[in-house]
Amino acid sequence: MTTPLRIGFALTGSFCTFATVLPVLEGLVARGCMVTPILSTHAGTLDTRFGAAGAWRRRLCESTGHAIIDSIQAAEPIGPKKLFDVLVVAPCTGNTLAKLAHGITDTPVTMAVKSHLRSERPVVLAVATNDALAGSAANLGVLFNRRHYYFVPLRQDAPSAKPRSLVADMSRLSDTVDAALAGHQLQPMLLAPVEA
Repeated sequence: MTTPLRIGFALTGSFCTFATVLPVLEGLVARGCMVTPILSTHAGTLDTRFGAAGAWRRRLCESTGHAIIDSIQAAEPIGPKKLFDVLVVAPCTGNTLAKLAHGITDTPVTMAVKSHLRSERPVVLAVATNDALAGSAANLGVLFNRRHYYFVPLRQDAPSAKPRSLVADMSRLSDTVDAALAGHQLQPMLLAPVEA
């Protein structure tokens, strides 16, 4: 019997992408993966025009059958206990990119990544930020060059309306996970832009 793939799946506060990300997470569960949800403080507590925090939390628990990791204390054992084969951050905001690039560990998600990397296991980032080609560009560059980070292929999602914005193609997340587990970056990493 094959051991199921263990995935930590962290969501940060790009709330407009939740409706796209959740079906991908559910697809991983349907594929037989053991998926444990992890929420940043904002993702886990803020009600927005894109939905209530409580509703997102319920869907995550029902979809995965696992309790949510939503505190720094709960995220800390991830590395020492080698809880996951791969850790996904989807969506990964510009704020989270900056913290990861600079070693700031002050949210459940950044602690999860730091702890997971302790064992040199892969981290998959699905970027979603309006300033990826502005303020967040330097942080993207840092993480592009850091070992054990892999990126879901990304593109400008609305070059005319939001010329600095990049969003990962969430339909390629599962393939990125497979490539990361094999030690490869899924290519092409930069996709042709689309107009929203």
